[in-house]
Amino acid sequence: MHRHPTLFVSHGAPTFALEPGLAGQRLRALGRALQRPAAVLVVSPHWMTPTARVATAARPATIHDFGGFDPALDELRYPAPGHPELAHRAIEVLRAAGWPAHADEGRGLDHGAWVPLMHLLPQADVPVFQVSLPARLDAESAWAFGAALAPLASEGALIVGSGSLTHNLYEFRMAHGAGERYAAEFAQWMREAVASGDCERLQFALERAPHARRAHPTAEHFWPLLVAAGAAASRRPATVIDGGVVHGVLAMDAFVFGAAVDGLEGGVEAAPRVQRA
Repeated sequence: MHRHPTLFVSHGAPTFALEPGLAGQRLRALGRALQRPAAVLVVSPHWMTPTARVATAARPATIHDFGGFDPALDELRYPAPGHPELAHRAIEVLRAAGWPAHADEGRGLDHGAWVPLMHLLPQADVPVFQVSLPARLDAESAWAFGAALAPLASEGALIVGSGSLTHNLYEFRMAHGAGERYAAEFAQWMREAVASGDCERLQFALERAPHARRAHPTAEHFWPLLVAAGAAASRRPATVIDGGVVHGVLAMDAFVFGAAVDGLEGGVEAAPRVQRA
C-alpha cells in the first residue's frame, strides 16, 4: 500500500474556518495534490488526556470547544465519517510501542481537527478520527509518540499534527499586531529546519530557535509538529507551506514531511462552501 506523507498544519484561531486567507487557499491546493487516504488521523492539543485515547465513533460530532467568537462558527459542521477499523488499529500500534491507549466511542472532532480540514478536505468525504495528545510530553516523547503512530501511514492513514507554528495567547488577545516580526523570525527558522530535514534542530527548537519562548509560552501547540515529524518515514523531501501571519502573532505555516508537493503558490481562490446546522 502507498505510504502517505505526514502533515503539520497550523489551525490558528477558530475564525480560520470563516476566514481562510492565504493558509486556507494553500491547504485547499494541498488537499487536491495529495493522494486520497483511507482516513485522516488528527492529533490536536485541544484533546489532551493523561494517556492516549483514540476516537472510534462511526459518526464523530463537530465539537465547538471555544467561546467569544463570531456566533456563525457555532452553526458550522464538518460531517466526515469516522473510521473505527483504523482507529482500533491505532490503539494496537500504540500499545505495541509501549504507549497505553484506549478507545473513546463518544469523542467527536475538536476545532483543532475540523477547522483546518474544512480547507484541506472541504467536501468532508474522507473519514477522520482523532488520537489524543498525551499530557506531560517533552520534545523527545512527542517525537516518539509520532514514531509509534508511523505504521499507520502505510496502512491508509494520513497523519496530521494540528497545532500552531506560533501560539502566544496573551499577545493574540492583547497585542493584535505588535509582535509580527518575532513571529516571522521564529517561523523562518522553523522553515529552514524542516526544509533541511534536521531532526536535532526540530527537536531542540524550543531551546534554540529565536524568540522560541515568546512564540510558545506553553508547548502544547508545538508538540503536534514533532508528532508529525516523528511519524514520517523520512523528513526529506519536505514541503514548506507559507501560510502568512494572522492577528499579528499567529504564524499559519504548514509542513509536509516525506513528499515534495508543487503548485501551492497559486492565486487566491474563492472559499469553499461550508456546511451549517
